[in-house]
Amino acid sequence: MTPPASSGLQSNLKRRHLAMIAIAGVIGAGLFVGSGAVIRQAGPAAILSYACAGAIVVLVMRMLGEMAAANPDNGSFSTYADRAIGRWAGFSIGWLYAWFWIIVLGIEATAGAVILNRWVPEVPQWTWALGLMIVLTLTNAVSVRFFGEFEFWFAGIKVVAIVAFIVVGVLAIAGLLPGVASPGIGNLVGHGGFFPNGPAAMSTAILVVVFSVVGAEIATIAAAESRDPATAVRGAVRSVTWRILVFYIGTITVVVTLLPWNDASVAQSPFVAVMETLHLPAAAVVMDIVVLTSVLSCLNSGMYTASRMLYSLSSRRDAPAGLSRTTPSGTPRTAVIAASLVGFLTVGLNALWPDTVFLFLVNSSGAIALFVWLVIAISQLRMRRALEGSGAPLPVRMWCFPVLTWLTIAIIVALLIGMALLDDTRSQLMLSGALALVCVAIGVCRYRGARAPLPMADRSPDGDALVPDAAEGS
Repeated sequence: MTPPASSGLQSNLKRRHLAMIAIAGVIGAGLFVGSGAVIRQAGPAAILSYACAGAIVVLVMRMLGEMAAANPDNGSFSTYADRAIGRWAGFSIGWLYAWFWIIVLGIEATAGAVILNRWVPEVPQWTWALGLMIVLTLTNAVSVRFFGEFEFWFAGIKVVAIVAFIVVGVLAIAGLLPGVASPGIGNLVGHGGFFPNGPAAMSTAILVVVFSVVGAEIATIAAAESRDPATAVRGAVRSVTWRILVFYIGTITVVVTLLPWNDASVAQSPFVAVMETLHLPAAAVVMDIVVLTSVLSCLNSGMYTASRMLYSLSSRRDAPAGLSRTTPSGTPRTAVIAASLVGFLTVGLNALWPDTVFLFLVNSSGAIALFVWLVIAISQLRMRRALEGSGAPLPVRMWCFPVLTWLTIAIIVALLIGMALLDDTRSQLMLSGALALVCVAIGVCRYRGARAPLPMADRSPDGDALVPDAAEGS
C-alpha cells in the first residue's frame, strides 16, 4: 500500500496552534484596511455585504471540511480535485493557489515595510520588506512548530484587538461610555438611508469583501500536520460561522453605527476614526501595531501555505521532486526556500516597477480565490457520492446536499460574471483567467486520458479506505 502524499511531514502542530491558525485565516489585514472602501461604497448596507460574503465562506468551508475531515491531506482541495475531477484539475488549481500566496508574500511584505518605514524612516522601505521576508522564511524553514507558535501569537493579538474594539464600541452605542453620547440608529438610517447608494452598490461591494476573507481554507491544509487532523478540521469548520459573525459583521456594525458612513475619516481608516471619536489615546499608533501584526500573520501563513502546496504538488509528481524533501523535523525546507525566493523576487519587482510589472502580477492572482472555491464545490459535489457509497460515516456533512452545493456554485459563477462587468475588476478576471487557462492546458496535455491516476485510495483518519481509487472506477 502506497503511503499518502503527506507521509514526509510530522504531526507537530498542537490543537491551540490549529485553533489560532483557523482564526488568523478568517481575520486578514483587509478587515482593518479595506473595510473603509466597502463602507464608502455600500453605506450601512456594508453589514449585509460582509454577511453575504461570510455566508459564502461558511458554505465553502463546510464543503471543504466534509472532504478534509474524511481525508486530511496537506494538499487539501488540490488533492480532492485530483481525485474527484481529474489529475489536470488538481495540477491546475494547486499551481494557481501556490501562485496566489507567493504573490501575497510580496504584497504583505511591502505593506509591513510601509508601516515600519513610517516608524523608522532612516531605513529604506525595501530593506524592511526584505528583512520581514528573511525572518519569516527562517521561521517556516526551521520547523512547523515555529510557524504554529508565531501564528498563535499573531492571531492572539488580532483577536484581543478586535474583541476589545467591539466591547468598547457596544458600550459606546449603549451610552455606557463616559463622555460619549449614544448615537442610537441615526447613523444607520439618517444619511441617505440604510442603502444610500442602492442595493446594487451593496451587491457590488460583496466582490471587495470576498477577497478580504480568503484564507479560511488554510486550516484544512495545516490540519494534516496535527496529531488529530479530523478533529482539527471539524473544529475549524464548525467555528468559522461565529468567527465571521463576530469578527467581521460585529466590527462593521460597530463602525457604521457609531459614525456616519460618508464621513471622510471612515473611508481612510474606519477603526482609527472610531477610536478617535471615542477619545481613545494613540489611536493611529495602536492601529498601526494591529495592522502590522495582521500583515506579519498573513506573510507567515502565505509562506506556509505556498510551501505546503508546492510540497503536495511534488508528492504527486506535479512539481520538481526536490520540493517534497523534508528535514528530520518534517519540514519541507526546499519548498519553503523555493516559495520565498519567488517572494523575494516579487518584493524586488514591487520596489522597482510597482505600477507596471508588479501590478500585472497582482492582477493575475485577482480571481484565483473564486476559482479555488468553485473547484472545492465541484469536487465536493462529485466526492460526496463516493464517500456515501463507501458506507463510512462522515464527521462533517454539507448541509442540504446537493441544493446548497449547487447554490454556492451559482453564486460563485455570478461573482465571476460581476468581475467581468465591473471596470475595476475586469482586468483581474482576464489576467487570472488567462493564467488559469494556461495551467489547465498544461494539465490536460500532461494527463490526457487519465482521470485520476493517484496510486492511493482516500482514507479515513484511522487509515481505512473510504473511496476506491478513481482510476479503478473510471
